[in-house]
Amino acid sequence: MGQLALDWYRQAYACGGDITEVMHDGQPTLCVEGAAFVYVDVFSAHANLGFFQGAELPDPSNLLEGKGRFMRHVKLRVGAEVDEAALRELILAAYDDVKTRLKLDADV
Repeated sequence: MGQLALDWYRQAYACGGDITEVMHDGQPTLCVEGAAFVYVDVFSAHANLGFFQGAELPDPSNLLEGKGRFMRHVKLRVGAEVDEAALRELILAAYDDVKTRLKLDADV
C-alpha cells in the first residue's frame, strides 16, 4: 500500500520546483511557500491522497471523497482501478489552486 501512495505523492511533488515537503499532523505533506496542498495518509487497507482545498477543486470524475469544509481525499487501494488521468488532473489542479491563492494573497 505504501508504494502506491508514494507513487502518487511523487507525481504531486514533481508538479513544480517550488514544492517543499513537511510533516503535518504526522503525514507527509507538500507545500508551496508554506501553503499545504497535498498529503498522503497510509492505512492497512488503503491510502488517502488528500487535498487541503479539495472542496474547491474541479472533479468531473468524482474521485474525491469527504465532507469537510475544505479537505477532500482520494482513496487508493491495491488492485483497485483508479482513473489515472483524472487523478493527475486533480493533482495539477491542486497545485495550480495553491499558486493562485498565494498570488491573490500577495496582491492584497
